[in-house]
Amino acid sequence: MKNIPYILIASRFAAALIILYLGYCIGEGARGYIVGLMYFGIFTDVFDGIIARKTGVSSEKLRRLDSQVDLIFWLSLGCISYQLNPELIKGEWKSILFIFIMEASCYIISIWKFGKETCTHAFLAKIWGLSLLLAFTYLIGFQETGWPFYLSVTLGLISHIDVILIILILPQWRYDVPSCYHAWMIRKGKKRRKTIFFN
Repeated sequence: MKNIPYILIASRFAAALIILYLGYCIGEGARGYIVGLMYFGIFTDVFDGIIARKTGVSSEKLRRLDSQVDLIFWLSLGCISYQLNPELIKGEWKSILFIFIMEASCYIISIWKFGKETCTHAFLAKIWGLSLLLAFTYLIGFQETGWPFYLSVTLGLISHIDVILIILILPQWRYDVPSCYHAWMIRKGKKRRKTIFFN
């Protein structure tokens, strides 16, 4: 059981590689498979943390690995979205660039302050992940942007602001911080009750 979180993370990394292969080597005919792999990746992302906390193996090493694989996974979907729908992506380049800048800002600020990348796994970031799932489903599966895309951009802005505030408020680097409110409680020396389902 204690190896399952690592297996799930590794399978998500493998899914990202397969997604890239399908998108670049097969193309249009692979849209359904890519969407299926995306949902498989989300499934592994949900349960790796739950199982890790349940079995007592949730650690800095595991959570940092999880965060970096998440980044690779979503970037693979972004690359393939451009490969399959270049005109749609070009039409929304300003919003997409904005999200990339916000993501980069989180990393830059965290490395500048703590010497480590961000690894908060915040609640709002999880909600943003669900909106990305919906946006990529429309984009890859139905070749549309529409409201799911704009919802994802909006939630992306909110979640990144939350992560930046977490980084700025925390007195020292920590992983699995649910929100900027929790970061403030940590700064004041207050403990919180953790659950196996979240952080």
